[in-house]
Amino acid sequence: MALEIGVALPQMARDYGPRTTVDWARGIDDGPFSSVSAGERVTFSNPEMVATLAAAAAVTSRVRIMTNVWVLPAHPMAMVAQQVGTLDQLADGRLVLGVGIGGRDGDYEALGSPTHGRHQRLDEQVRELTRLLDGGSPYPGGDPVGPALAPGRRPEILAAALGPKALARAARWADGVTGFSVTGARQELVDVSERAEAAWSAAGRGTPRKVTGCFYALGVPEPEEVLRDFTERYLGFLGPELARALAGLVTAHSPDGVRRVLDDAEAAGYDELVLVPATVDLRCLDAAAELVAAR
Repeated sequence: MALEIGVALPQMARDYGPRTTVDWARGIDDGPFSSVSAGERVTFSNPEMVATLAAAAAVTSRVRIMTNVWVLPAHPMAMVAQQVGTLDQLADGRLVLGVGIGGRDGDYEALGSPTHGRHQRLDEQVRELTRLLDGGSPYPGGDPVGPALAPGRRPEILAAALGPKALARAARWADGVTGFSVTGARQELVDVSERAEAAWSAAGRGTPRKVTGCFYALGVPEPEEVLRDFTERYLGFLGPELARALAGLVTAHSPDGVRRVLDDAEAAGYDELVLVPATVDLRCLDAAAELVAAR
C-alpha cells in the first residue's frame, strides 16, 4: 500500500493567527493528504490542541483528525473522555488518538501533574479512557461521560513510543505507533519501524499501524533558514546547544529533501508520514501539495 501523507497544523510556528487554523485545515482537506493533526504543548506559544482540532474538524470533511500527541498522564481521564467524544462527534468518526507521555516536564508542572510514574499511568489511563468511551461511569453509580461515541465506533489509538520498553508496553493496548524524526534520517526510520513490528509480534498482536513525521519547509524564501530557526526554537527546552545541533541536521527544506524522507518512510514500511510545517505561510502547504500530487 502506498504511503499516506498527512500535514500538521503549523501551531508551533511563529505568527499563528486567527485565520491560520481554518485556512490550513481547509487547504489540507482539499489537498492530496490523509490527515490534519495538532500536538499538545502548554508552556509555549502554540494554541491549545483540543480546541484547535475541534475547529479543524468543523471545517473539514475528508481527512482524519489526529491528536499527535495527547499527553494523557497530565490530565484526568473523565475530561479527556468528554473531549474525545466531542472531537469524534465533530469529526464524524474521523478521529485518531495519538497518545504518549510527552517530553516536557514543565508542562506537567504547569498543569499540576506529577511526572513520576507517568509510563505506568499512561497504561492505566488508556484502559480507563477505553472504559469510559465504552459507556462506563467515572464514579460508582454515576452517569457516563458524554457525548457518547456512535455505536460500534472507537477512535484508533496510536502510541508515541520509540524505544523497546515503551513499545513493549504499547503493544498491549495500542493499535499502532506514532513516531517522529527531527532529521528524517533513513536508519532512524528503519530502526523504529523494526522495533515496533518486533514488539507487536512478541505480544501476538500482528502488524501495527505505523505513523511517523518530520519537520519541513518548502515554497518560502530561504526555506533552510526557516526550518532551522523553527527547529531550534521548538526544541529549545532541550537546551540551546542541543537544540542548535539538531537544527543543523534538518534536511527537509527542498523538494528533493522531502521526497527522500517520504521515499525512505515508505521503504521502511510506514503507513503514513506527517509533514510538520515550520511556517504559517500557506505557500509551504501549496508546495507540499504539489510535491505529493506528483509522487
